[in-house]
Amino acid sequence: MSAELQDNLFAPEVIANPYDYYGRVREQDPVRWNKAYELWLITRYEDLVWLTRHHELFSSAVFRNDPRPAYPPIDESDLGLYEYVRNYQADQFIQHDRPEHLEMRRVMHSYFTPKSMEAWRPFVQKAIKELLDEAEEKGGMDVMRDLATPLPVLVIAQMMGVHEDERRYVRQLAEKLLYIGRGEYDRMKPLTEGMRGMIEYVSPLVDERLVKPGDDFISVLADGERRGIFSRHQVLVNTSLLLLAGHETTINLICNGTLAFLRHPGQWELFKTDPDGLAKTATEECLRYDSPVISIQRLATQDVEMRGKTLRAKDRIRWFISAANRDPEKFAEPDKFDITRWPNPHVAFGNGVHHCLGATLARVEGQEVFKALAERFPRLQLESEEFEYQPSITFRSLKALPVTWQ
Repeated sequence: MSAELQDNLFAPEVIANPYDYYGRVREQDPVRWNKAYELWLITRYEDLVWLTRHHELFSSAVFRNDPRPAYPPIDESDLGLYEYVRNYQADQFIQHDRPEHLEMRRVMHSYFTPKSMEAWRPFVQKAIKELLDEAEEKGGMDVMRDLATPLPVLVIAQMMGVHEDERRYVRQLAEKLLYIGRGEYDRMKPLTEGMRGMIEYVSPLVDERLVKPGDDFISVLADGERRGIFSRHQVLVNTSLLLLAGHETTINLICNGTLAFLRHPGQWELFKTDPDGLAKTATEECLRYDSPVISIQRLATQDVEMRGKTLRAKDRIRWFISAANRDPEKFAEPDKFDITRWPNPHVAFGNGVHHCLGATLARVEGQEVFKALAERFPRLQLESEEFEYQPSITFRSLKALPVTWQ
């Protein structure tokens, strides 16, 4: 049966419904060698958790150490741009292993503690109200364009200390950075434009924070440079990483979660009976059911045996959150959207030493959006049943989500 599994992970049917494809991989060949892209697919929950808890066997320094070319293939004329991308990405703290990763993460964690992220809830509530006020005046909205995208821009820009009139430009840079996980043949051009634009934009801000630190996260990173933990280039690329990560997980949580609610009217009706009481469990279920991130890549540091297969040193390995979060060995009725599901040990934010730093903030934003939609627009409904996703095996990203409440 496993012969029926084609290897094109960017095929339209796989992008549209990763749960069917990776679910079949999980059942038929859970540690599967993908010839097209020369990587192992890890799809079972138990295996994913084991991998994350043995970080010494699976390196995060992928861009620095992976000798193979980009996948899917890129235009030959863009190979020089790919080298720039590799060098840029290699300096991100998530692209490091211990002990460097631990030191770098400690700097970042001093800002992104759960308690400090929870303190942003009133700001998030105010931003959501303003965005929904604008939407209500128009009588309809594209959740992606009018709510999910601008909300994290407002929050992250505030955390960065970005001036209000520059936020649109910061979002434009973030949109270009999103090409890192996409499959377009010419993706290196917009990606490098975004990276160079971020370097140019953030450099003077870091100079300012070194002289006059504030309470924003650029100041935290600049302090890491002052203490010798980060180089200047690492400060710059980690600022852009936080901009990207702070956008993408929240955007996808809001859009995918809203879509899940509206495709399951019984659950939407249940949620509306007690938005405050159900917000936390409902948001966790949105994270599990249609996770913002599809997969994460690593490199084997040595030969490792898994389910009768040998993963060789330097082999590419990609673990699939979307498959693990629907594993019937871990979750009862895994394909059912159940906002009362508890406990809900999903791995939407990864696991182990690389667990997402921004998880608390994404949860706060998701909870407040779903509550506000239920209270403000109880008759919310989809305008269409046709949806298109970005061609990515990293992010689960809708291109648009038009809704109405008439």
